[in-house]
Parts: sequence; structure tokens; C-alpha cells
Amino acid sequence: MPRVVHFEISSDNPEKVVAFYRMVFGWEIFKWSGSQEYWLVNTGDDDLPGIDGGIYKRSKLFRGIVNSIDVPDIDAYIEKVKQHHGSVVSEKRAIPGVGYIAYCKDIEGTIFGLTQADDNAGK
Repeated sequence: MPRVVHFEISSDNPEKVVAFYRMVFGWEIFKWSGSQEYWLVNTGDDDLPGIDGGIYKRSKLFRGIVNSIDVPDIDAYIEKVKQHHGSVVSEKRAIPGVGYIAYCKDIEGTIFGLTQADDNAGK
């Protein structure tokens, strides 16, 4: 069963928000190489329940918190979203060495991500 595996927090001032989450929760946050506007968030020990995430520069489309769901076949799940009257807002793209991601909206307009792990993506 697909599960939420990643969250993303949008911000008008990512550096300020990064400092906030570091100070409040002690999260380890560092700028992701290859991106000027994305910070990776480590929320704790991998042996404990929870997920890690990211912080990025807010856009008109992506606001608030976006959760990403890991799926075994991203193309099949994109089709399922469409079949059940959801929509795709950002087509599938490769994240080199990580996998694939697409962003969709559910039937009430809530944006979520679909991810498929693939170490060979973007090669």
C-alpha cells in the first residue's frame, strides 16, 4: 500500500524558515546541491517513526505543506488519479539518482506528490 514518505514546506523566505525549524525542533537542514531554492530536512533517526522532507521557495501554485506518496509505478498512479477525477499539475520528471516525481490535485484541489524510487533516474 503506498505511503506518505516525504513532506515539503513552502516559504516566502526559506532561510528564515530553515532557522525556525532548526531552533524549534533541532532538525538537521541543509541546502540540496543542485538546487538554489531547496533545503533537505532530516527530522530524526531513521530507526524511529516519521518522515523527512524539504523546504522550498513558495510559488503561486505550491503553497503550504505538500505530502508525497511513494508508489511502485508512477505512470500507473498518474492514470489512477485522472480516472478518479483528479488532475496532474506538474508532469513526471526525473530527480537524478533518486527517482521520479509528479504533482497532482485531488478532487477538492489539494496538491500532493507521487514519487517512484529509481537510482537510475535522469541518467
